[in-house]
Order: sequence, then C-alpha cells, then structure tokens
Amino acid sequence: MSINTRAKIWLYSSEHASWYFVTLSTASAGNLLKQAKKQRRGWGSIPVVVTMGKSVWKTSVFPNADAGGYILPVKAKVRKAEGIEHGDTISFTLEFDAFR
Repeated sequence: MSINTRAKIWLYSSEHASWYFVTLSTASAGNLLKQAKKQRRGWGSIPVVVTMGKSVWKTSVFPNADAGGYILPVKAKVRKAEGIEHGDTISFTLEFDAFR
C-alpha cells in the first residue's frame, strides 16, 4: 500500500552536519506502523521506498520526539534533482519496504 502525502522540508543543523527532513503526518506514520508491525529496525526505524517527483530511493523513516512522530531524511542528491529548497512543501509517496 502506498501512502501519498505532503509536508514542509526543514533543516536540522549541528556543529558537525546539516540534514534535511520532512515530518510525516500522524495518519501517514500510523499507516506505516500498521504495515511494518513488528518489522521495525534499530531506533524504531521503518524501511521505506520513497518516490518524490522522478526520484526513487530506499531509506528509513525514524521516530523523533522533537519533531513529533516520524521523520524522513531527504538526500542532497534528491533535493538538487527535484529543485527542493528549505521551507518548500513537497509531495511524495512512501511504501513500506518489507524486503529489506
């Protein structure tokens, strides 16, 4: 089952690195949790396949208490290919990756 959603991209910065994320809605995270059941991985992560525009990649979503719910990291390669900048609201599709 695919989950189609939209979210605003945001930046997490530390003194060592910067990462871009989107926060999944409660409904989207709930649907993924139902699909994953007991197949969650380290730190409670859930393996997913993401489609964002013409970009498709495998990654995981991670629980994040600060952001509330689950967050999806968005790689620089994808942001460049899709013309995504900090603060943009983006559409994407998530699929639980049961085979990883």
